[in-house]
Amino acid sequence: MNETSAPRALIVGGSLGGLLAAITLRAIGWRVDVFERSPHALDSRGGGIVLQPDVLHAFHFAGLHHPGTLGVASGDRVFLDAGGEVVQRGWQPQTQTSWNMLYGAMRAMLPDACLHPGQVLERFEQAGGQVRAHFAGGRVETGDLLVGADGARSTVRSQLLPQVAPAYAGYVAWRGLVPETRLDGADRALLDGVFAFQQGEDHQLLEYLVPGEDGATAPGRRRWNWVWYRKVAEQHLPALLRGRDGRSRPFSLPPGQLPDARAAALRADADALLAPVFARLVGLTEEPFVQLIQDLAVPRMVFGRVVLVGDAAFVPRPHTAGSTAKAAANALALAQALARSDVPVEQRLRDWEVLQLRAGTTMTRWGMQIGARIMGLDRAAPPHTKG
Repeated sequence: MNETSAPRALIVGGSLGGLLAAITLRAIGWRVDVFERSPHALDSRGGGIVLQPDVLHAFHFAGLHHPGTLGVASGDRVFLDAGGEVVQRGWQPQTQTSWNMLYGAMRAMLPDACLHPGQVLERFEQAGGQVRAHFAGGRVETGDLLVGADGARSTVRSQLLPQVAPAYAGYVAWRGLVPETRLDGADRALLDGVFAFQQGEDHQLLEYLVPGEDGATAPGRRRWNWVWYRKVAEQHLPALLRGRDGRSRPFSLPPGQLPDARAAALRADADALLAPVFARLVGLTEEPFVQLIQDLAVPRMVFGRVVLVGDAAFVPRPHTAGSTAKAAANALALAQALARSDVPVEQRLRDWEVLQLRAGTTMTRWGMQIGARIMGLDRAAPPHTKG
């Protein structure tokens, strides 16, 4: 199969899910083009990520061999009380990485020519085993497959399933990153090498070390990553998500947009509710940001030659540590299915969909159960439709 005769995938979305699809499809000989709506280079908005085996399997399949370690190891899980005392400890080793570490590793593997920033998908149609995608500005591209990897606000999904949208779960995640050396010796000794939690009444904070902004994993060059889950009534969300620029965002307020008064209130709440070491972490965070916790589950992932992957299909709550792993599993299984030649492409996609739907539904329900337990909320099943 030469370059011009190889099948072509149009991948909409250039974050982790889109790049995972790109590197795995390239591994089976497909041509790939990734179209990202943002005209700017993507950054580490998501902060820390627990490194799961699915990501490593996808990297191995794609032939991506990172020269160093992909994350920071932790051993014990510890729970602190509000006074800062360790009240529970257990051995549960894992590795924590960061958005920018994974993104950088995959981006370096892909030729510049297959990445297209500033491309806003407007619509698509398909006929005769081909998909034609129309972008703002008049660009039109044709491929053998269109992969919707454009996240929870997926434009691809909105055309296929206009009734399906994320639903607010009743609480938010405050997040932040702090350079490792900003904490003093006693605090560093308490948190180094562990995955730390504090469970409060209707709130939970967790913390772990992740690579530095440049991907460094050596002691002293890493970052403390913290996430604080807190309830917020839905009617207060527009004010919460209104940034310094006066604009209200739909799902998150990015770093640098939190108004000073709200940042001061966050730090005051941390002093009142959190263990001293966690309160100090919040206080040392220069640009805290906030994201809504949402639920999303689709009833289908395959629509002829168009497929949905990652958060465009399922948004599991972050307690599962499974969002990136799910995108990796979707991408790897898709490449493996398309590598077959015993049945038509449409049948391969339908076979792929069966297991991916089951896995996505299971993970989403599991995350809701965990969230209901730690936040004191009771929600039954992942929603499919807008209210």
